[in-house]
Amino acid sequence: MSDLTSRTSDDLLVEFLCEDAGYFLRGGRLLEAGRSPWQAYEVWETPRFGRLFRLDGCFMSSEGDEFYYHENLIHVPGVAHPGPRSALIIGGGDGGSAEELLKYPSMERVVIVELDEKVVDISRRYLQNVHHGALDDPRVEIRIGDGLQYVSEAGPAAAERYDLIVLDLTDPVGLAAALHTTEFFSACRALLAEGGALSLHLGSPVYQPERVQALVWRLRSVFAYVRPCFLYIPLYGSLWGLASASDVVDPAALSASEVDQRLSARGIAGLQHLNGAVHSAQFALPNHLRALLA
Repeated sequence: MSDLTSRTSDDLLVEFLCEDAGYFLRGGRLLEAGRSPWQAYEVWETPRFGRLFRLDGCFMSSEGDEFYYHENLIHVPGVAHPGPRSALIIGGGDGGSAEELLKYPSMERVVIVELDEKVVDISRRYLQNVHHGALDDPRVEIRIGDGLQYVSEAGPAAAERYDLIVLDLTDPVGLAAALHTTEFFSACRALLAEGGALSLHLGSPVYQPERVQALVWRLRSVFAYVRPCFLYIPLYGSLWGLASASDVVDPAALSASEVDQRLSARGIAGLQHLNGAVHSAQFALPNHLRALLA
């Protein structure tokens, strides 16, 4: 028996993606752990991904691979928009989505509505290589509070409208379940400015196919254009789905050359994952995903 196979779970960081499957990382060094009023949190220094954090035992973001998730969550809809000036992030207290949004020269205001103040706190102290100072950029406004209440009540009451709305949330269970309903998606649509777009992650079609299917179907009941795309995200241990939804913006309609031209014209450089060819390729669904999402 090898040294690795003989290790106990005490030596590993384990996450289950469903009842009978998951993956692990060798633990590295625990930097901080505790419990906020909302959830348990951990910050680790790991040999594979550098610093990472987990919430309720689930991997959220890491220095080493955050670009897979954040670049696609933001730039797939962002590059299709003619010039986003305002954005709302529900969740996203690590600042990675805000950092990508601030790359748009047209961006004037980013509002982060994060339920758990502790996420912002640990990100400021440990995850500078994820947010790169975005949490303290003067264009960024951080509101600690309930995203459901903001989208359904506070935002409409203030007559807010956003070019992009980003749901940078934990999986759609527990506290986050109410932020993945048809009713919530409809409320997001009402907060979008004309020509605006919503983006979110869907989960793993390998381990959570029913969840991915249900989210896409709910989005389609609200928006004219719903474009799921899929990529492998190392920290999440699986093929992972993201989606852009809009009544006007259709990122799948852009050619690879158009995406590259728009990124260049807007001065968005230094991306580690997304380019025109990748943008276009991620919308090409294999047959099993076509069947799942039909």
